[in-house]
Amino acid sequence: MRAGGRRRGDRGSALVEVSWLGILLLVPMLWIVLSVFEVQRGAFAVSAAARAAGRAYALAPDDAQGRARALAAARQALADQGVADQPLAVDVTCRPFPGDCHNGTSVITVRIRSRVDLPMMPDVFGGQAPGFALDASHTVPLGQFQEVR
Repeated sequence: MRAGGRRRGDRGSALVEVSWLGILLLVPMLWIVLSVFEVQRGAFAVSAAARAAGRAYALAPDDAQGRARALAAARQALADQGVADQPLAVDVTCRPFPGDCHNGTSVITVRIRSRVDLPMMPDVFGGQAPGFALDASHTVPLGQFQEVR
């Protein structure tokens, strides 16, 4: 009770409380949703890059041009998904002829490694921004019979 016998009412405080509660819950939820979308976009990009790099390597006339074409195809696939600024590593392995991937019945495996940084996260801990490491691989078998040029 106040002096004079009148009580102070709580009218209008619910609007303020609901507004603050909404802001406190909405901002983290928005960040989580944006982070999930960013990681998913990166995963799609890395998967497409592995597939494109494998095809480009297999269609190249030799291993040297195959590596250059695989890297170019992987970069283009990342750019198509809007993540061209991601770091990129392309590893190519061949079986059973590791010295010449375009020989006989080789099986070419292309592995793409990349990273997606989480949105709106500052470098507060001194290193790089927090993120997810992504990788994908694609295997392309070469047929026994090949066109001679």
